[in-house]
Amino acid sequence: MADKDQFERFLRTPEAARLLGLSPRTLEKHRTYGTGPRYRKLGGRVVYAIADIRAWADIGLRESTNDPNARVIPAAKPLVLKLTPRTGGTR
Repeated sequence: MADKDQFERFLRTPEAARLLGLSPRTLEKHRTYGTGPRYRKLGGRVVYAIADIRAWADIGLRESTNDPNARVIPAAKPLVLKLTPRTGGTR
């Protein structure tokens, strides 16, 4: 029989959101836009490993407000690509 401690614990979206202090919908948006923590699909279920949630949250870890090495977790919105206008030529 396998030891229970050998397996990583997984959380469903509502549990993971609660752990992060986010609404489940915000976490779903992060997943949709590719800005959230890594997740797994088990059948039709989305689950998050606690280690992946922590790693994602640690992206926003900083020592002070002027920490030069600080990174920011992006907002849960689509990433916008800036397109440059075409110049010259004919179609």
